[in-house]
Amino acid sequence: MTDRIKRINQLVKEKIADILVKELSFNNVLITVQNVDTSKDLKYAKVGISIMPFEKSEQILKILQKQTPNIQKQLNKAIEIKFVPKIEFEIDRGEEKADRIEKILKEI
Repeated sequence: MTDRIKRINQLVKEKIADILVKELSFNNVLITVQNVDTSKDLKYAKVGISIMPFEKSEQILKILQKQTPNIQKQLNKAIEIKFVPKIEFEIDRGEEKADRIEKILKEI
C-alpha cells in the first residue's frame, strides 16, 4: 500500500466519522469507523464499521446503506482531492469476535 493511499484512507476515515456524528443520530447505538480500504485506482473505498450493541448491526448497516448517497455528498464537500472514492459500508466483526472470546474466557 502506498503512502498516498494510506493518507487517503486516514482522511476518509476521519471525515466519515465526523459526518456520522454530525448528520446521523442513533439512540443507544455506538458506531465506530474501524478502517477504510481504498482501491489502488482511488475510485472505491470500503468503510469497515463496528456497531454496538452487536444485535443492531444489520439494521444500522441497512440504514447507512440507504444514507450512503447523502454521506458521499458530505464527504465530497469535506475532502479536497481531485477524485473522492465512492464509499461502501461493511461491518467489521473484529470487536464482536473479541467480545465473544472474552466471554468464553470468563466462563472457563
